[in-house]
Amino acid sequence: MKNRQFREATSLVLAALTLLSGCAPTQPFYYQEDGDLSHYMDVATAIEYPDVNAPPLDEVQTTQAPLTLANAQNFQMWDLTLEEVTRITLENSQVIRQLGGRINDGGQNISTTTPETLTLQGANAATTYDPALTESGYGGNTGSQFSGTGVEAALSEFDAQLDSSILWQNNDRPQNFGLANTAISDFFNPRFRQDIGRYTTGITKASATGSTFEFRNNINYDLNNNGSRTQPSDWFVNFEAAVTQPLLQGAGTQYNRIAGPRSFQEATGGFADQIDGVIIARLRTDIALTDFETGVRNLMRDVEEAYWELYFSYRDLEARKIGQASALETWSSVHARLRVGSAGGEASAEAQARAQYFAFRSSVETALTNLFRVENRLRYLMGLNASDGRLIRPADEPTTAPVYFDWSTVHAEALARQAELRRQRWTVKRRELELVAAKNQLLPRLDAVGRYRWLGAGDDLIDDERNGIPPFGTGSTAFESLTSGDFQEWEMGLQFAMPLGMRRGMTTVRHHQLLLARERQVLSDMELEVSHQMADAIRDVDLNYGVAQTNFNRRNAAEDEVEAVQAIYEVGRVTLDQVLDAQRRRAEAESAFYRSLIDYNRAIMRLHFRKGSLLEYNGVYLAEGPWPGKAYFDAMRRARQRDASWSVDYGFTRPRVISRGPVTQAPGTSQGLPPGAAAPTPFGQPAPAPPEAVPSELEQPAAVEGEPIPLPGEPLGSAPQGSNIVPVAHWEAEPREISLPANPFPRIEANPATALSPPSDSATPLDRPNPFSLPQQLPPVTFPAAQPLQAPPAN
Repeated sequence: MKNRQFREATSLVLAALTLLSGCAPTQPFYYQEDGDLSHYMDVATAIEYPDVNAPPLDEVQTTQAPLTLANAQNFQMWDLTLEEVTRITLENSQVIRQLGGRINDGGQNISTTTPETLTLQGANAATTYDPALTESGYGGNTGSQFSGTGVEAALSEFDAQLDSSILWQNNDRPQNFGLANTAISDFFNPRFRQDIGRYTTGITKASATGSTFEFRNNINYDLNNNGSRTQPSDWFVNFEAAVTQPLLQGAGTQYNRIAGPRSFQEATGGFADQIDGVIIARLRTDIALTDFETGVRNLMRDVEEAYWELYFSYRDLEARKIGQASALETWSSVHARLRVGSAGGEASAEAQARAQYFAFRSSVETALTNLFRVENRLRYLMGLNASDGRLIRPADEPTTAPVYFDWSTVHAEALARQAELRRQRWTVKRRELELVAAKNQLLPRLDAVGRYRWLGAGDDLIDDERNGIPPFGTGSTAFESLTSGDFQEWEMGLQFAMPLGMRRGMTTVRHHQLLLARERQVLSDMELEVSHQMADAIRDVDLNYGVAQTNFNRRNAAEDEVEAVQAIYEVGRVTLDQVLDAQRRRAEAESAFYRSLIDYNRAIMRLHFRKGSLLEYNGVYLAEGPWPGKAYFDAMRRARQRDASWSVDYGFTRPRVISRGPVTQAPGTSQGLPPGAAAPTPFGQPAPAPPEAVPSELEQPAAVEGEPIPLPGEPLGSAPQGSNIVPVAHWEAEPREISLPANPFPRIEANPATALSPPSDSATPLDRPNPFSLPQQLPPVTFPAAQPLQAPPAN
């Protein structure tokens, strides 16, 4: 009774403890636990930093603070020609850089682009390694666009393969024989014991015609307790030669170089038919080279766009500085009249002149920042750091000579040379070859096979002397039996396989027919697109040259207007509005002229870009880099070895012509045509003469007294060797001089009396000769130190 009560009480206590402790799990107890749980992680994944030793470029580590309005004096001018910019760019272009966004409006939006193509799409960046990566593809999948089979990997399918194996085996097993206790128990041993050795070595070689050659040596050793054997152990040795030749499917040099060799087992085993032979691999390399050429061409286009945009930024800044200086002078004059209370010094006029001045100063600050941005974009394309204490200034002047291109010549050249069309033609050629290989799959697989074998057997494998003992006699050797020639075997026959219905073969052919039809149609429409692009390029060249001449007259007219209105305003015959409007129109005309002049030079560049001669136009040539000296030595040895060998005539199975030869990179192909000259087209057909260089009467405006109508002048002289520009005539006008203060736009000034500084003796007058005849040096960019705002003086 007491035990029962004790058990009940114990059960109640344990139940109460269980309820109090709950169902929470507890950690087990471990001996020798020191409490160091630094290896424990409570998360499965975390953002970590890779251990990669990739030091940044020196241009990144030595970058200084960028140029802004706050530190606009911290630089030195760095004059660079377009040729020097091109050279520096190519030296620093292991990765072909591009400006982020699309350059449109003739390159006018370069300052608003952002260099972010590599950070957003670094895996798709074009580099100098791309052709070599495609060439060295090994057939595996690396997760990049360079996965695939390169030329060397495709050629390795025809390499001789050496294989060898040696195996030893021991067998010890019971046998179900009922004669174990009889007189013939030795013949039927209930426990079979055996030692086996197998050795084989062979060489297999696939040929360009699809044949497979094999030579092999087999050695077999057998030791067992079978009582029916003459000797308990024996050796078998043989040498055999075999050949397999496809007769229908897989036969011929053309197929095997397109798709690669396939054995009978691969053809009948349901393996996927990968058309990736030597020729296809070579076409992939040619396409990679074309893509690389396209990347370099696009880089040269962006560099020249940025170079001329930087030139315009300097000229635009100077035009705005001239407008600011004029506005400052006008504000000072009106403010002086306001202080003395003379006519023309009304408060509204002073406020209007002051607003004009600050509007011009705002445009100057915007233009300067835009200049810094464009210069930074050019630096990025050149592979330089963002800022190094120097400010690049173009040293080349844009051409003002008219350039004429014969339509039939440049149109035919574009269709023959543009890289995109050449790439598409390589794609069409690849589809044609793939269709040839696909049609071969419609044939049944029929292989002729043959094998010849020399063999021998003996108690031992080999001995140094021949003893004449027949096989399996005591002391006989397998190699002596082999060399005696008494035992020879051969086999020959045919292997045949064909899928009933040819469903996969018919689908494969149809698929490749559609691929070929698609690529051919794409090529035709690409040629149509290129034709339209060339028409626009020719039209833009003529348009921008005419607009440049018109804006030149507009600039001269605006300058005359400012002088005339200013003189009339001094005598009080016009209002201040007309003076301010004239000054604004002069600044706009100055900027518009240089914009049209830069657009004209861009139009010439873009025409070369469209017709595929931009690299020659910029003096850039693409060639393979040098190989090690040992490579040239080995190549010469192989060439001499091939010259001394017998040539194999592959007959009708020889592949057809794949390539027409290297692309010619000649400097003469990018020439514009001078008047009266005729140049042959790429196909050898003479082109008609271009139009006359002198504008017709319809193109020249009627003369108005006092208006500077340009007249044809003397030729500029012969063009430099290799230049694309053919100077024909220039335009003349009277030079003009405008004296500017040493600092035409103070940083911050509210009082025109203190803001306007008289012209200094060191100030260089701004000559305005006709830019169609003489080059002009770009003005320097200087800013004084910032000054605090000052309140206007009290009246």
